[in-house]
Amino acid sequence: MTTPAGNPSSPLSRIRIGSAPDSWGVWFPDDPRQVPWRRFLDEVSASGYEWIELGPYGYLPTDPAVLAEETARRGLRVSAGTVFTGLHRGSAVWDSTWAHVAEVAALTQAMGAGHLVVIPSFWRDDRTGEVLEDRTLTAAQWRALTSQTERLGREVRERFGLRIVVHPHADTHVDTEENVTRFLDGTDPDLVSLCLDTGHYAYCGGDSVKLVETYGERVGYLHLKQVDPAVLAEVRAQETPFGPAVARGVMCEPPTGVPALEPVLAAAQRLGVELFAIVEQDMYPCEPDKPLPIARRTRAYLRSCGA
Repeated sequence: MTTPAGNPSSPLSRIRIGSAPDSWGVWFPDDPRQVPWRRFLDEVSASGYEWIELGPYGYLPTDPAVLAEETARRGLRVSAGTVFTGLHRGSAVWDSTWAHVAEVAALTQAMGAGHLVVIPSFWRDDRTGEVLEDRTLTAAQWRALTSQTERLGREVRERFGLRIVVHPHADTHVDTEENVTRFLDGTDPDLVSLCLDTGHYAYCGGDSVKLVETYGERVGYLHLKQVDPAVLAEVRAQETPFGPAVARGVMCEPPTGVPALEPVLAAAQRLGVELFAIVEQDMYPCEPDKPLPIARRTRAYLRSCGA
């Protein structure tokens, strides 16, 4: 299992910075509007990053030997894989969920990574806005969500040696401070950690520094992202689904948005543990020449913060 190791001379020596296909406008395994995977690997390396996530399963090669060769020759390593779940629906969805999780976890493990980012399912379609289910969980659904997530954490750890980090996300049931707190209070810290996405948490009204300072022992991973306050106000007022909100530019290039990343990184450093902090600027869809200059500027900005 790979663990981060920061530069000991850096003020953020415990933080390991990376990026992800998401910052290149990649949301799906295959989509003609997305950059080809080889171009993503070339450009993320050229931007100065050493760590990447797998992104949607099937975008990057799923043959570990091929992916290991392609990443190694560009000086890249994998920090995590990502899965999508609907565990609030209970044991009835376990088998289908595990089939998806197992294939992603196997590749993640083979690449030497140690984390599996778990994203809860959307209550409305992130493209069309179609309401798929109630946006508020019942008490029974909360019990199913917490118990099944603990089961997932146990199985993933025992079978693949990975730690799950659950990602609060806009248009899901784990989103606001209230819901994130309820989820954390209802799950076993030994089995379930948090992937704090600074952009999604701000999108849903949360304070990332407060969360790190209050629940620091539960924060196992970071996604670095900012929101444009003006666009956010508009999409909130209009109840715009997440996908169209991204297309309107609600997630913006650091350091032009909120939250300020320096205080978040400083709070994470004070936890005294090693953490990955992966840049994710949602930009789907975007022109193919747009991500690289942004990625270079973002990496330079984070270096100026000491990361």
